[in-house]
Parts: sequence; C-alpha cells; structure tokens
Amino acid sequence: MTATMFFGCAFIAFGPALALYVFTIATEPLRVIFLIIGAFFWLVSILVSSFLWFLVGIITGYRDEPAPKYLLIFGMFISVCIQELFRFAYYKLLKKASEGLKTLNTEESAPSMRLLAYAFMTLVIILLNMFWGIVFFDGCEKKQWYIILIILLTHILVSMLTLLSPHYEISLVSSYIIMVIVGIWAFFVSGGSCRSLKLCLLCQDKDFLLFNQRSR
Repeated sequence: MTATMFFGCAFIAFGPALALYVFTIATEPLRVIFLIIGAFFWLVSILVSSFLWFLVGIITGYRDEPAPKYLLIFGMFISVCIQELFRFAYYKLLKKASEGLKTLNTEESAPSMRLLAYAFMTLVIILLNMFWGIVFFDGCEKKQWYIILIILLTHILVSMLTLLSPHYEISLVSSYIIMVIVGIWAFFVSGGSCRSLKLCLLCQDKDFLLFNQRSR
C-alpha cells in the first residue's frame, strides 16, 4: 500500500468529520467536553458489547474459531441495542446537566479497492452516528418514542449491510442512501430550512457570518 493510498483513504474516512470538528467543535471548549463525554459513552458501550461477545464465545465454543453467521447477527443486534441504550443514557445525562450548562454557556485494487471501500464505510458510519444522535435526542426531547425505534432499526440495517453483504458497492450505496435521508431529517430537526440552506450556500446568512467573525 502506497502513501498516497493511505492518506487518500484516511482523508476520505476522517476528513469530513475532522472538518466538522475544526469548524463547529474546536472553537467552543464546552463542545469539546461534550464530544469527549459522548466518545467515552460509546467506548463503554463497545466494551460491554465485547465482553458479552466474549461470554457468548465461551458458552457456544466459538471463541477460537470463526462463528456462524446467525451468531454474528445475534452479536450485531445486541451490540446495536447496547449502543443505542448508552446513547439514551448520554441524552439523560445531558438533560439533567442542562440547567448548570446554561449558566456556563453564553452562546449556543482488490486489496486497494477493499481498503477504499472501508474508508468510505468509515466515513458514512461517522456521519450517521452524528445524524442519529441529533434525531435520537430530538425524539427523546419530544417523547416521540417511535423515532428512537426508527434510529434503532436503521442502525441495525446499516450494521447488517456491513456485516453480511459480500458486495461492497451494494453496502456502500445503501448505507449512503440511509445517511442522506437521516442527514436531511437531522438538518430540519436541528432548525434548518430550505431558505437557511440557500443563504448559507450563497454566503448570505448574516447570523452565520457574524458567528464566525466573533469566533475569530
């Protein structure tokens, strides 16, 4: 693997997320704290999932050999449920701390192609988790529990596409379609509109420009 392939895949997978961090998170110390706390919750959920998978391996005897697909599907389903449970716990933590935070916050080739496919899939998972979080928190805030169910089901669907599909192009296209749909949903949920998007793209959004000037 050449350095060009390495950096290309790295920028595909993490470039947009890094750009979002630099322009929307890094300028506000409080947002950096939120990001670290959210990452901690996600890592704990993965740790719990890994521990349960380890126990399943011991119980079924597949610890030292490849597990059958039905067991992988079961493990994936449990892992997704645990991640969404921890996302809900993170929401509850932020909700309880919101009053205190308001007082602190003053503003709101085959191998190469496979590697490239992994880079694009990493990108879509990063963006999807961000969009899922926005919609999930909005569902919790409005007590619309069907929204949480939709997030859970789309999370399971994307995980199954990643796990089971032998054709990378099918998994990628399907995952990106879901990402676009959930991204548009998250955009409108967070207060966006067609008018605000147009003004932003044309650099005519005065509030956005003034915010950037104050940040500098």
